[in-house]
Amino acid sequence: MSEPTEFHAQRHLFRHTLATLAYRCGKALRNAPAGFAEFQAGGGARTPAQILAHIGDLMDWGLSMANGERKWNDSKPLPWDDEVSRFFAAVKRFDDYLASGAPLQASLENLFQGPVADAFTHSGQIGILRRMAGAPVKGENYFKAEIQTGRVGADQAAPKREF
Repeated sequence: MSEPTEFHAQRHLFRHTLATLAYRCGKALRNAPAGFAEFQAGGGARTPAQILAHIGDLMDWGLSMANGERKWNDSKPLPWDDEVSRFFAAVKRFDDYLASGAPLQASLENLFQGPVADAFTHSGQIGILRRMAGAPVKGENYFKAEIQTGRVGADQAAPKREF
């Protein structure tokens, strides 16, 4: 028996959400200045590298819940470029699993409200830290952005309308 059409539509929207995360977080990660990974905002705040490692862990955790493994890992940050690559690879593995049609061992709602929503929050933190470090990311009309389901790598479309 095949899954209901509504479920496929929900899975497609969830995958589009991951593509949106890749686009938006990728924008905050691209062209970060030298030394940004270790920028200290003060007050015990995580560095950008620590935040990005956490986002990668969130994507790995989401996949592990989706496939039934339910495994959490607290990763030590890698060098910035390696951590950026790790982020995109983790989003791709998560998206690939969803695209495969394999059964989900967690609801899409829980996957969204846990790891994915948290990843969006932390992506915004990286954007704020870029501004604080003197290397702000341009604002953008994300409604106009060319975000495509399945495009979850570093190679994203150019912004359509920045300001």
